Amino acid sequence: MSLVTFIIPVRHQDNAKDWPALKERLSQTVASIAGQSNPDWSAVIVANEGADLPDLPPQFSVERVTFPPNQLHDLDSADREKVYDAFRLDKGRRVLSGMLSARDSRFFMIVDDDDFVSANIVSYVAQHPDTNGWKIDKGYLWNEGGRLIMHYDDFANYCGTSLIVQSRLYDLPATLEVADIDYVKSMLGSHVRIANILAERGTPLEALPFRGAIYRVGHSGAHSKSASLLSTYFFNARALRRPRQLLRNLTRVRPLDRGLRNEFFGAASANNVKW
Repeated sequence: MSLVTFIIPVRHQDNAKDWPALKERLSQTVASIAGQSNPDWSAVIVANEGADLPDLPPQFSVERVTFPPNQLHDLDSADREKVYDAFRLDKGRRVLSGMLSARDSRFFMIVDDDDFVSANIVSYVAQHPDTNGWKIDKGYLWNEGGRLIMHYDDFANYCGTSLIVQSRLYDLPATLEVADIDYVKSMLGSHVRIANILAERGTPLEALPFRGAIYRVGHSGAHSKSASLLSTYFFNARALRRPRQLLRNLTRVRPLDRGLRNEFFGAASANNVKW
């Protein structure tokens, strides 16, 4: 049994515009997780049969599934709520499949297949093993290929790689087949909904006291269609009309130095990430 199991759901191959690029980003996420300073962890990648995956370190396993492609995967669809609902179902089923394969884990952390996590996650959990879990309220935004990184202080409402939760609080069903659809969508397919549900149940998550993850933005494979840092926070009409906000945004930017690269990208692989 691992203290923390990282669950990485990977979309169906038909929902990826560029599978080699997805595979490369996934390999970087794998390296990030593998950089944990405490060895009491495991990781499960959930991918469809036939999906070509990168080479994996020993503490990783693969849970193969046969879910069909998500026909409403593209966020350009006119009915955005239907798109989000279909995404929650597809992601939730993949997450559940991974959790059921590692249900003896003490904690679960869902990690999107293109994000990065702090090497200090498992060590911190080991120091507080009886806590309900944590929200990563403070994290970083990083533009692929960029040498700068930006603080972001509403991270848990923005990025799916933002929750560390006691496994018992998921109240996992016996099998995937008996799982209620609303449960799959809300508890496993939506990082915002589950945090609210746990708070309403009287088992709220605490705020992780350090910046625990990096959300990679501005690349073509992002389901959220997240824009680049420059176009979102600096070079657009709204930002230029608000000089004080623009200055505040500038104070949130820092160089992506060696310390951050070693903490989030894995010391052995930091030099292999696209710059």
